[in-house]
Order: sequence, then C-alpha cells, then structure tokens
Amino acid sequence: MQLFVTRNGKRWRCERSIKGALADKETRDAFGRQASEANKAEAQARIRMAAKTEQ
Repeated sequence: MQLFVTRNGKRWRCERSIKGALADKETRDAFGRQASEANKAEAQARIRMAAKTEQ
C-alpha cells in the first residue's frame, strides 16, 4: 500500500492498482473487470457466511 495525494485528499492505494492505472486502456479495463469480479465474489462469500451464522 502506498499513500497518494489526490484532488480529494490523501488515499491509500495498492501498488497493483497503481500499476494497472498506468497501463494502456485495454489492460486497465481488464484489471478493472478482474478487480470487480474479485470484490463481488468476496461480498457474496460474506453474505453466505452471515446467513450461516444466523441459522
């Protein structure tokens, strides 16, 4: 993780996302899709775990 200053303030960014943002458009889009899929899978896993603990 690395601290970056943006126009909205300081933000922590992982090095992988920084490198992904510097690449060409196709690579950037592929990185974004991959990150979105991973985030969606993680969120669904959390929902399943929460449902198991409620039962």
